[in-house]
Amino acid sequence: MSITLYGIKNCDTMKKARTWLDERGAEYRFHDYKLAGIERARLERWCAQVGWETLLNRAGTTFRKLAEADRTGLDESKAITLMVAQPSLIKRPVLESGKRLLVGFKPELYEQFMAEST
Repeated sequence: MSITLYGIKNCDTMKKARTWLDERGAEYRFHDYKLAGIERARLERWCAQVGWETLLNRAGTTFRKLAEADRTGLDESKAITLMVAQPSLIKRPVLESGKRLLVGFKPELYEQFMAEST
């Protein structure tokens, strides 16, 4: 099963996730939002799986810098529109294998995810 790691190259949490995967010899493809963007349809699928509240990174600088009008009255459609326009708003990393999805980085969850992906 192919595995894709989605995120931004210079993010500290991304670096931890990539190091974890590399140290275990995991084969994966890295998708950098800054270079390749993200399709709305993919975000819609992810939101259906984990919920837009899980995907939207409200703790980051990008969210705090949004106009007040963009930060208020959020719903799934508005959140997806914002994440497509500014992929830095997507919580990182996102690990995808087939229909399985893991948001964020916790070594124990990566261990389980990888065991179930083989």
